[in-house]
Amino acid sequence: MPIAKEESSKLGVAETCRVLGLSRSTYYRCRKPLPVRAALSSHRKLKPDEESQVLSYLNRERFRDCSVPEVYATLLDEGVYLCSTRTMYRILQRHKAVRERRHQRRHPRYKKPELLATSPNQVWSWDITKLKGPGKWSHYHLYVILDIYSRYVVGWMVADRESSSLAKRLIGETCERQGISRDQLTLHADRGVSMRSKLVAQLLADLSVTKTHSRPHVSDDNPYSEAQFKTLKYHPWFPGQFGSLEDARSFLRRFFDWYNNEHRHSGVAMLTPHDVHSGKADEVLKKRQELMNRAYLLHPERFVKGSSILKSLAREVWINKPKVA
Repeated sequence: MPIAKEESSKLGVAETCRVLGLSRSTYYRCRKPLPVRAALSSHRKLKPDEESQVLSYLNRERFRDCSVPEVYATLLDEGVYLCSTRTMYRILQRHKAVRERRHQRRHPRYKKPELLATSPNQVWSWDITKLKGPGKWSHYHLYVILDIYSRYVVGWMVADRESSSLAKRLIGETCERQGISRDQLTLHADRGVSMRSKLVAQLLADLSVTKTHSRPHVSDDNPYSEAQFKTLKYHPWFPGQFGSLEDARSFLRRFFDWYNNEHRHSGVAMLTPHDVHSGKADEVLKKRQELMNRAYLLHPERFVKGSSILKSLAREVWINKPKVA
């Protein structure tokens, strides 16, 4: 540690170092400034023009798909020696070129779909699920198109195969049945083969229907169809396995009739999808509220927190609502 000059002058260097338990050489070394070392340069280092020559060889078109050892060996076979492979790597590193030298396929950046529905027939979601058939390895394909605002199943089909032509037919018939006009509808789906097929894309282009897709491996981008399939497969009536295609169609007719017209859906204020899709939601909710008001007037003591205000219908339904900054 440095020793103050004033203290050493009073006691003497030797005495001060003895008291502190330091050697005099440590004292004198601390008083001397550290020498500034000059940057050392090896006499073996390549000259700038030689380094440029090596870099030009490495960047040639013929070597763009080759590793450094391959370039080195090829040049040796052609009677050219430039430097060692390690020196080649140093040069590439200095020029920030140590990376995969071949052209690589870049995965596109998939944009998160942000879809808003404020009334029926603005945004539909569709998907395909498998239903077990009569034997091992046999199954049927259920196509379902769902309105995300009303949760109403606007179209469905069950078939023994997944086919873009069947999907095209279902979408076309459903749009016609619902009276979809041009530039009115957005159709959302995941990235299945049928969803991305040219037949379906051409149909949607002809109908002026906007199509969107989920990001790969992101189930949350298609939540309403996934929830509808869960309601189907966890229903007490669901048999788990169907004896034939007609058996599956018979069951699904009864199920979707119940789902659309009788099932009180928690996502639409415990209304049926048909009430919301047909525009009767406000009327039904108004009657419910009037009944609750009358019940409160008859027995206010039973309502500890005052008159009950029933849950209203959401005016906005989102797929991936944007976060407010």
